[in-house]
Amino acid sequence: MSGKIKVLIAEDSSVILNLTKKILEFQNCEISSAKNGQMVIDLLSEGGQFNVILMDINMPGMDGTECTALIRKMDDKVKANIPIIAITGNAKNLNMEEFKNQGFSDFLQKPLNFDVLVEKVKAFA
Repeated sequence: MSGKIKVLIAEDSSVILNLTKKILEFQNCEISSAKNGQMVIDLLSEGGQFNVILMDINMPGMDGTECTALIRKMDDKVKANIPIIAITGNAKNLNMEEFKNQGFSDFLQKPLNFDVLVEKVKAFA
C-alpha cells in the first residue's frame, strides 16, 4: 500500500491510546486521536479524512455506539462509510451481528492483541 494509513483512535484511556498509537505508527500509520465521540464528530465535520476509526465503546459524554450511529447518518457518504472497529471490554455480551447492526465493521476485545489490531486496521484500510 502506498502512503500512510490514516487512523482515528477514539479512546479515553491514555494508556491504551498511547500504546495503540505507538504500535500503529510503527506500521507507517498516521494517527489522530479523540477522547470522546463528540471529538470524533468534530474532527470529521472539520474535514478530517480517515481510512479507519478505532472506536472505544465506553467513553465519557458521547459514547462509541452513539458516535457510530451519527457517523453512519452523515450526508458525506465517504465519511458515513468509514470502517469503524469497536474496541470494548464487553464484547462477550454482543456477537458480531449485533456489532454490525450498531454500525460497526468489526470489533476488538480488550485487552488488545496488537497483532490482531494491526491485521484488522490493514484489512479495512
